[in-house]
Amino acid sequence: MRGQADSEVTIVACPDGPLLVRGPVEIVDTAGEPIEQRRRTIALCRCGVSMIKPYCDGSHKLSGFRTDPPSPEAE
Repeated sequence: MRGQADSEVTIVACPDGPLLVRGPVEIVDTAGEPIEQRRRTIALCRCGVSMIKPYCDGSHKLSGFRTDPPSPEAE
């Protein structure tokens, strides 16, 4: 999103895919230690199959991961 403020964080749930996170966020492991971010936009795994968790590696495509369709109230 061009023109987006540097301090704004957005999270987009991709259909049948990862969560795309844009903006200044800190990702930590279960011990509370920061996990290095190498990119401005990151894709977080939702399928649980990624070999590089918490990041997405595209495994959702091979595993057949599907998200629920949006509810009629959300439209």
